[in-house]
Amino acid sequence: MKTPGNDQADGLRRLMANSPGRLLAFVAGAPGAGVSSVTLNLAAALARLGQDVHLVDERGDAPSGPPRRRGRLVLLDAVLGEEGTLSPLAARADEMVVLVRPQAEAITAAYARIKRLQQAHGLRRVRVLVNHAAGEAEAQRILANLAGAASRYLGLALEPAGCISADPQLDQARGFNLSVVEAFPGSPAAADFYRLASALLRWPARPAAEADSAPRVDRFHAAAA
Repeated sequence: MKTPGNDQADGLRRLMANSPGRLLAFVAGAPGAGVSSVTLNLAAALARLGQDVHLVDERGDAPSGPPRRRGRLVLLDAVLGEEGTLSPLAARADEMVVLVRPQAEAITAAYARIKRLQQAHGLRRVRVLVNHAAGEAEAQRILANLAGAASRYLGLALEPAGCISADPQLDQARGFNLSVVEAFPGSPAAADFYRLASALLRWPARPAAEADSAPRVDRFHAAAA
């Protein structure tokens, strides 16, 4: 008889085997970075742009959101292991996006997590998204500092994914059990999610050599057995 873990692994394996699309993994740079909120709202923005989106939470306890249709884009709310490593599913993502908040301790923690991920998985490229930013200038400053340190000490390319504004309407939308793009389409945060959604559709595909070297979903199935 299959266990719930086996069922989840089988479902994810079938999803990725049958999907011709891209897998984007979102990772918290520190606890409370807001990954679940970002992926939920980003999925809603992508759906409103006509994209087929499937939202996967590795914890399996995400609140209900926009229609989770199988399609070209899979957004993964990734959970790190005890040693800060990725699941085999997350490790084979086409894009790795680390979320960081603008507080100094959160930035320091995000750099340490990026370093650990690079050492554990040999990542060549990571994107950074600043969540709850006071503005684009603040986000650009944080991204520049992180990118400089990662290039100098890790030999790792950090690329900007953009920023999401610190917008009280995000919390209000959550109280209505809606995404911010549904509840407050004219809000600063909604504009940021639409901007991020449009930008990621233009992100270049992962080089074939990198994709071929990534762990396969079959390993996730074995690990969950």
